[in-house]
Amino acid sequence: MAEIDELLAIMARLRDPERGCPWDVKQDFSTIAPYTIEEAYEVADAIQRGDMADLRDELGDLLLQVVFHARMAEEAGHFAFADVAAAINDKMIRRHPHVFGDAASQADAEAQLANWEELKRREREANGAADTSVLAGIARGLPEWQRAVKLQKRAATLGFDWPGPAPVIAKLHEEIEEVRVEFDAVAADPSDATARDRLEDELGDVLFVVANLTRHAKVDFGAALRRANAKFERRFRRMEQLAAEAGVALQDLPLEAQDAYWNRAKAEEKGA
Repeated sequence: MAEIDELLAIMARLRDPERGCPWDVKQDFSTIAPYTIEEAYEVADAIQRGDMADLRDELGDLLLQVVFHARMAEEAGHFAFADVAAAINDKMIRRHPHVFGDAASQADAEAQLANWEELKRREREANGAADTSVLAGIARGLPEWQRAVKLQKRAATLGFDWPGPAPVIAKLHEEIEEVRVEFDAVAADPSDATARDRLEDELGDVLFVVANLTRHAKVDFGAALRRANAKFERRFRRMEQLAAEAGVALQDLPLEAQDAYWNRAKAEEKGA
């Protein structure tokens, strides 16, 4: 596409040591990586809000990240954008033999996902990967909640999984009780580093089980948390507005009065 060629030319110009942009020229893979992650989250946010115009723009920003990395790799003699496209083309065809080959059609999306993971495992073995665990290849650079879900999904392909949400909820109650015990231990001796380590460990268990629960509910952990964040922000901003309308500063109010404003904001939403 002409637009892709133009984008590649723009990036090449931006990276030109003599005629380019000083900021773009000095970047490397490690400095650009955080922007790549940020842009992926902004794509997810636009989807969550159902804003198609914003989604178009955010996808463009994410595409720019791919072009930026590819350009730096080309300058270093590693690969170019065309190689990136060719690699993903080959991979998609290879991992969809039921579409592009003569393999039998998959029964459903779950069966396809299991087959996808099996194909990935075979590829790792063919490439001589030393790690043959079913958990191999799960990127450590992922947000930890995302990595937790991936670890659980991989383990489930071998049958290591809860049979449904009920035992996961029971496990969550169990882990919360263990957190309560460790909070008491830390309160008894705030200088006890071992108790604090145990508290962190137990809180981690709670978060891991919550990730498992979202997986069983077929709810995206990130989407659920984004919704909770948006709800909190919306209601808190309304609290500030209500307090301002009453001529008081929210920070000057005791928690009980602040909570009353929160309940008003919450009631307004539910009544809308």
